[in-house]
Amino acid sequence: MTRSTAPASRPEDVLVVGAGIIGLSTAYALTRASPGIRVTVLEKEPGPARHQTGRNSGVIHSGIYYRPGSLKAQYALAGSAEIGKFCAEHGIPHETTGKLIVATAQAELPRLHALVQRGREHGIPVRELGPAQIAEYEPKVAGLAAIHVATTGICDFREVAATLARLAGDAGCRVRYGERVRTIERRADGLVAVRSSDAEGHPRPEIRTKVLVNCAGLHSDRIAELAGDDPGMRIVPFRGEFYELIPVRRGLVRGLVYPVPDPDFPFLGVHLTRDVHGGVHLGPNAVPALAREGYRRGTVGLRDLAATARFPGTWRIARRHWRQEAGEIHRSLSKRAFTADARRLLPALRPGDLVPAPAGVRAQAVLPDGTLVDDFLFAGAAPFVHVLNAPSPAATASLPIGREVARRALEALRAA
Repeated sequence: MTRSTAPASRPEDVLVVGAGIIGLSTAYALTRASPGIRVTVLEKEPGPARHQTGRNSGVIHSGIYYRPGSLKAQYALAGSAEIGKFCAEHGIPHETTGKLIVATAQAELPRLHALVQRGREHGIPVRELGPAQIAEYEPKVAGLAAIHVATTGICDFREVAATLARLAGDAGCRVRYGERVRTIERRADGLVAVRSSDAEGHPRPEIRTKVLVNCAGLHSDRIAELAGDDPGMRIVPFRGEFYELIPVRRGLVRGLVYPVPDPDFPFLGVHLTRDVHGGVHLGPNAVPALAREGYRRGTVGLRDLAATARFPGTWRIARRHWRQEAGEIHRSLSKRAFTADARRLLPALRPGDLVPAPAGVRAQAVLPDGTLVDDFLFAGAAPFVHVLNAPSPAATASLPIGREVARRALEALRAA
């Protein structure tokens, strides 16, 4: 899969920073669009998909939530159909389960109806349900009304990323794991020189490239700054905490169950998701993380924390959403409060049914005025392409997004 790590005698055509699902999909798309192209992927971790890709709920999103005309809608609608075929072709565990979006209060009914209309605009098969029909799909779930979205599914996105790495490697791409980018320098000859180090801080061979693609996720703004570009945003990390049902209680949930989203808070709320390996997860909440890789509550990154505190957008978020965040923090600190919130959907749930599961960290792009960037955000001019925000449904939409980033990289390569 991997060519030698010795310095190349000639420069790479494209260097991709980050071996999450978007970086690897980009590398894969480049090798398919331009056979023989010289592509390298640099990843600071010892393997692929160690952050957002490998720490999500594994849901293949239908696209029903996303505003018509948005990149989220465009990519999710294309990606949800494509990712299932990719999984089937390569033997990756997946299943089309469908999902319920359930209203548990009268105030949620107009928002639920709006989702029905949006689903129909997108051409997504949507069925409206009353309480008795909810029980046909999920006997233990309670609600006033619901919609069933047939095209939603689940898969193992870590396996998808590993497969993309293998396929790109088979086509000549090299993936250098365990290398953290330290400097990026644009030289007089038009090439970009990238220096990196291993986990112990020892320098690795320099890479020269004609184009650099930034798919660094939680560190995308910092890579943009290393390249000499102003990203115009900052990553503010939010930890998403999950619980898992104990094995004897997994029968409480058959598939995927979501609440009606709050339009004033840009997260989907605690939902119930069965995964391809038989587990059932509840979550995530969304609490400020004290480090960009702060997967544990006690993990504090002083540099990350200082940067977040200095950024004016952080305090504007806090002023705008403090009520919702207070509730999220309360549920983070109290398992009983988390259970009570989840019982709106699953009344039979008890605190003893839940055990902690690995958390994720969302790389939320925030503008200086406190606006949470809600769509995909690309930036950069040749020789740089920056993916500055790749929110959910990025994993679902990884194949079409990879093709789009590859297209931008090839345009930059022609310019170079």
